[in-house]
Amino acid sequence: MLYLLALVIGGLFAVALYLMLRRNIVQLVFGLLILGPATNLLIFTVGGLVRASPPIVPNGATAPPPGVADPLPQALVLTAIVIGFALTAFAAVLVKRVYKVTGTDDSDELRSTDT
Repeated sequence: MLYLLALVIGGLFAVALYLMLRRNIVQLVFGLLILGPATNLLIFTVGGLVRASPPIVPNGATAPPPGVADPLPQALVLTAIVIGFALTAFAAVLVKRVYKVTGTDDSDELRSTDT
C-alpha cells in the first residue's frame, strides 16, 4: 500500500510540475491545483498510515499509546486544504483579470505586453 501511494504521489508531482512549466497560465493554475493534493498526500503518508485506535491520551498519561496515528500531520493537511482553496480562488480571479486586460493567456506574450 505504501509503494502504491508513493507511486501516486510521484505521478501527481510529475503532472503538476509539467503543467506548471507550460506557457499557458491556465495550465499553471491547474498545476497548482494538482500540486496541493499531492503535497497533502505526501504529508499524510509520512505521518503514518495506521489502522488503529484514535490518538486519545488516556487519563494520567502524557502521550498517546504506541501504535496510533500521529494527529499533527492530519491537522497540517486540514490547514493546507483551506490555504490551497484560498490560493486557487485567488489564482482563478487573477488569471481572469489578466486575460480580460491583456487578451491573452500566453506567458511569453504577457512579458512582451506593455500595459
